[in-house]
Amino acid sequence: MSLLLIAPNRDLAPLSEELQKLDHNLDVDIWPKVENKDRVTFAVAWNHPKNVLGNYPNLKAVSSLGAGVNHLLDDESISENINLSRLITPSLKEEMGEYVLQAVLSYRHHTARYVDQKREAYWDKHTLIHKKDSVVGIMGLGEMGLSVAKVLLKNGYSVNAWSRSKKNVEGINSFVENELDTFLNETNILVCLLPFTDKTQGILNLELFKKLRNPAYLINVGRGQHLIEEDLIYAIDTGLLSGAWLDVFEEEPLPSNHLFWNRPKIMITPHIAAVTDPKEAAKQILENYKRSLSGMELINSIERKKGY
Repeated sequence: MSLLLIAPNRDLAPLSEELQKLDHNLDVDIWPKVENKDRVTFAVAWNHPKNVLGNYPNLKAVSSLGAGVNHLLDDESISENINLSRLITPSLKEEMGEYVLQAVLSYRHHTARYVDQKREAYWDKHTLIHKKDSVVGIMGLGEMGLSVAKVLLKNGYSVNAWSRSKKNVEGINSFVENELDTFLNETNILVCLLPFTDKTQGILNLELFKKLRNPAYLINVGRGQHLIEEDLIYAIDTGLLSGAWLDVFEEEPLPSNHLFWNRPKIMITPHIAAVTDPKEAAKQILENYKRSLSGMELINSIERKKGY
C-alpha cells in the first residue's frame, strides 16, 4: 500500500520526509511520479488536476492539504464511497488568529496609509479607530473561526459570530442563520471564515455590505468565491466600506491586470494567512492513513452534504 501526495507547484519533499520519519516502512509517492497506481490507497491533495484521482482504483480516502475542501468536493472523479478529510493543525489555527489580528490592528492604525505616505515622503496623521468603537464579526465559527475569536477576545475586542447553530462560548455574541441582519447591524469589522458551499458562494455582496455598521471594513480569509468582486469595488468607491484586507481570490494567482491591484484601500496578500507545517501535518496524515486502512472514521472528516 502507498500514500500519494499531490499538489502542483508546491514542494512536497519536506512533507514526504516527515511522513517517512514517523513510519520508515511507509511508501510515499509524489505526483506525477507514481510507481504503481494500484497500490495507492490514500491521497493528500491541494488544487490537484481535476479528475486525476480517478486514476487510482484502490483509493480509500483523500485528505485536503489544508482547511479548504472545495477542490475535493468539486472533483467528480472522487466517488461517494471514498472518505474525505481536511487538515487542521494547532499552528494553522494559531497563524490564522495572528493574521486576522494583524489585519484588524493595521486597519485601526491606518498602517497601509502610512506605508504609502513613506513612499511619497509625505507627513500626515490619521485619527486612530479606537478599540471601543470596533466590533469584530466572524462569519463561520468552526475550528479556525473559534481560534480567531479567542485571539481577538484576549486582545480586548468585542466579538460577534454568525454560524449555522448557536455557539455557547464565553465572551462571544453568537448569532444563527436567521439572525444575519442583526449580526451585520452590530458589526463593523467583518471577518469571513466560512466554508465554501452553494449557500455561501457570493455571500459577500453589496446587499450584505449595506447592512454593516459604519465605518465598516472587510477581512476575507475564507474563499475567494465568497466575494462578489465588483460589489466590493463599488462599496469602497461609494463609502459603504472603508476598505478591505484580502488573502483569498476567485482566481489565484491574482492577474496582474486585476482592478484590486490599483485600489489603495484594498490590502492584498497571496493566500498566506495560515501555512501548513510539514511536521504537524505529517502526524495527522499518517494517523488518517492508518485509520483508512482499518475502516475507522477519519480525523476532521468532511460531511459531503454540508460541504465541510
